[in-house]
Amino acid sequence: MSEVRALLFDIGNTRLKWGLFDRNRISRTGSITHAKIHDLGFASLTTRLPRRVNQVFISNVAGASFATRLSGVIGIHYGCNMHFAHCAKQAYGVTNSYRQPRQMGVDRWVAMIGARSEFRGAICIVDVGTAVTIDAMDKNGVHQGGQIIPGLMLMNNALRFDTSDIPAIKRMPKDPGRGMSVFANNTKDAVQSGAVNAICGAIERAVKVLRAERYRPKIVLTGGDASRILKQLGNKALYRPNLVLQGLAFMVQSES
Repeated sequence: MSEVRALLFDIGNTRLKWGLFDRNRISRTGSITHAKIHDLGFASLTTRLPRRVNQVFISNVAGASFATRLSGVIGIHYGCNMHFAHCAKQAYGVTNSYRQPRQMGVDRWVAMIGARSEFRGAICIVDVGTAVTIDAMDKNGVHQGGQIIPGLMLMNNALRFDTSDIPAIKRMPKDPGRGMSVFANNTKDAVQSGAVNAICGAIERAVKVLRAERYRPKIVLTGGDASRILKQLGNKALYRPNLVLQGLAFMVQSES
C-alpha cells in the first residue's frame, strides 16, 4: 500500500487554508483569500501547493459553485481522488445533535472531530471567523448544541451600513486592549472594543452555563480572528489555528 500524502483544504467564507498531511503530521500550511483567487485565478493557489499528493480531503462552506471549480482545478493538478467532508449523525467519535445533520456547517462538524481527536472530557469549540460559532460537546463526544453570532468585521459592517457616522474598519487590531482600555475614547476604537467584548462575553456566558450544568469544558479556539480573542480570555483557552485541518487529518487516518 502506497504512503498516504493527503492535501487538506479548509475552505471558509473569506479564505481557503491548506495543509499537507504526511507521516502522521500536518505541515506546509498556507492560506489565500477568495478575493485573491477571484482577481488572479486559481494559478495563485496551485503554484503554492505541495506536489506528490495522492488524496485530497476538503471541508467547504463556500458553496457548490466554488467546490465544482476547485474540483476541476485540483483534478487536473493532481489527478487523484477528492473527498468532500459531509456532516453525519455519528462518525469519528462525534455525535451530532442536529435533527437534520446536513444543515450544520461542515466546518463546525470537522472542527469537532479535530477537537475530539486531541482532547477527552467536555469541550467548548469556538471558531472565530467571518461568523463566530460556539459548540459544546460532552465527555462522550456528543454535541450538546451550538451558537452562531457575527464575527468582528460583520459587526463592524452592520454598524457602518445601518447607522450614520460609524467609520469603516478595514482591519481589527491584533492585540485589542485589556483592562480599562476596553472603554475607548474614540468611535473607531469603541466599535473594535465592542465587537471583541461581544464575542468574549458570548464565550464566557456559554462556559458559565456549561459549568452550571456540571460540565468542565476545555475552551478550544480556532479561526482567522481567534488570535485577537485569545489574550482576552487569559489562560482559559487553548489555541488550535488548524483545528479543521486536524479534523480532516483524523478522517484521513480513519479512512486509510
